[in-house]
Amino acid sequence: MTDDEGSRGVGPDRIRSVAVHREDVANALEATLRSDREVVLRATPPFSGRMRARLHALDAGGGDGEAGDGAPAPLHIDPRALVAEAPPYPEVDDTAAEHPDADLAARRKRHAEAVEDWRETVRERVAETVEIEVDGETRTVDVTALG
Repeated sequence: MTDDEGSRGVGPDRIRSVAVHREDVANALEATLRSDREVVLRATPPFSGRMRARLHALDAGGGDGEAGDGAPAPLHIDPRALVAEAPPYPEVDDTAAEHPDADLAARRKRHAEAVEDWRETVRERVAETVEIEVDGETRTVDVTALG
């Protein structure tokens, strides 16, 4: 086995499926849409055929680059790629416009309900596959939705 074969044997090219928790996908997508933060689902080496990807904010640190010993970098998956037909996030002004005569407490309640409905829809629409980039090439892997 050459050095090249050895590094390919532990890299993300081994991944056949990624398991994600539905709540992590909803949280990551909401954070991405509602803030300046870049939130992803991250799988960390060593890589195997089946990987678990967890919620991770890229601006939170935690060694996102390649390790100095040549180990592969973590795999980052954009939450938008994990949701089939994501609905638009409910904006406060849109929710208020639907009930212009409601008092502030009622508007807040209705907006909270709209956000929870959005989150439930996102959790239900986790995709069955996702494209990941490996060594500059795009590969399709299966997604297992947990929860």
